[in-house]
Amino acid sequence: MLTPPEELPDCLYATQPTLIRPNTPTPKHCLPLSNLDDQKFLRFSIKYLYLFRTAVNLDAMKYALSKLLVLYYPLAGRLRTNPDHDQKLEVDCNGEGAVFAEAFMDITADQFLQLSEKPNRSWKKLLYRVEGAHTFLDVPPLVVQVTNLHFGGMILCTAINHCLCDGIGTSQFLQAWAHLTAKPDLSPPISPVHSRHLLKSGSPPQVTFPHPQFTVNKDNPHVDVLRYLQSQPLVPASLTFTHSHILHLKRRCSPSLKCTAFEALAAHTWRSWVRSLDLSPSLNIKLLFSVNVRRRVNPEIPQGYYGNGFVLGCAQTTVKDLVSANLHHGVKLVQQAKAELSDDYVRSMVDLLEDKTVKTDLSTSLVISQWAKLGLEELDFGEGKALHMGPVTSDVYCLFLPVIGDSSAVRVLVSVPERVADKFGYCMSEILDKEFNNGDEHHAVNGYHHAADNGIMKY
Repeated sequence: MLTPPEELPDCLYATQPTLIRPNTPTPKHCLPLSNLDDQKFLRFSIKYLYLFRTAVNLDAMKYALSKLLVLYYPLAGRLRTNPDHDQKLEVDCNGEGAVFAEAFMDITADQFLQLSEKPNRSWKKLLYRVEGAHTFLDVPPLVVQVTNLHFGGMILCTAINHCLCDGIGTSQFLQAWAHLTAKPDLSPPISPVHSRHLLKSGSPPQVTFPHPQFTVNKDNPHVDVLRYLQSQPLVPASLTFTHSHILHLKRRCSPSLKCTAFEALAAHTWRSWVRSLDLSPSLNIKLLFSVNVRRRVNPEIPQGYYGNGFVLGCAQTTVKDLVSANLHHGVKLVQQAKAELSDDYVRSMVDLLEDKTVKTDLSTSLVISQWAKLGLEELDFGEGKALHMGPVTSDVYCLFLPVIGDSSAVRVLVSVPERVADKFGYCMSEILDKEFNNGDEHHAVNGYHHAADNGIMKY
């Protein structure tokens, strides 16, 4: 059972992991990746964790996966470097298969649910670590572990290579897997689109816009906030913003500025993060956030495209201007960054990324990735939807996560230095307390200031 500080017990593996291969022959060829796929920033696996009340039949899951890998056959292949350009990646569609591990853990679904707001290092036990994988390229594009729990619960963890799929693509794939498991006689509702030529660079490449998301400076920057953060003891901060909380943030900008829930929450999170870190007032800081461009390019990218169809929007300003101004200022910067992402701008970015010395500028940036609104929480393999959905680990990159049972709420998860965690929580909560403390909802707003169990702060 659990031991402080909420350390998960070890997984018990009764059998060796197996390779799930496509159950009928698939095309054998090389799939070149687009420049959006091939960014060094994306050379990792997206790791999802799902908690289910009732375990799903493993044979049914494996059979459905073998059928699905016929359609999504590149995920059964292996990544490799291009023989003509060692800085570019491609997929060898060889049908070797996805790794599937089965385990048991001595914990109940309810016990895990109690600590599910705040990932810790022991959660890594829930995802099989591929033996002999010393580099990113050694890890198969798809790794799955199903861990059965006491009293019938189940945890599903997946690692899907980000160079092959973005958030929309992974959601499409996982929904199709759940669909085939629950309804094996029916085809998935969306057919996958494999070809990456839709986002091919120009010949010759033409960079026609400035792209502050990136840097070509090979030297270390004078100020590197990311390196500082990674040198500190970090703790995850998890904050749930309800529909009423988000409406309040949006009202801070109206009537002069209308904004979306994402724009308001992103600007508020960025400003709170900067305030908590006590950075130099003159420092130029950035917010990088994922934007789906499938419908922003011309021609539009068709439904079913599961490759990387997003780019990073970039808002930037000085610490002083962001912190001293109201939320309206930050929201306006986010909106301007989104408005820049035209077809010409995206094509210019794709061409810029033909230069493999270009790197995403993370030195003074907060990165926000949107996992909410992708339907990830809707997964149902036939035994009911998940009790919890989120990442396997927390990092300095911020995630906007879905809230199970409340489609209009968003959970913000980001790791911050332990010494500023309380300040970050205060900055995130303060703007809400000022309104709600004057009304009848005083007791329910902020667990950080009050003893209420239903506040937004979780530590």
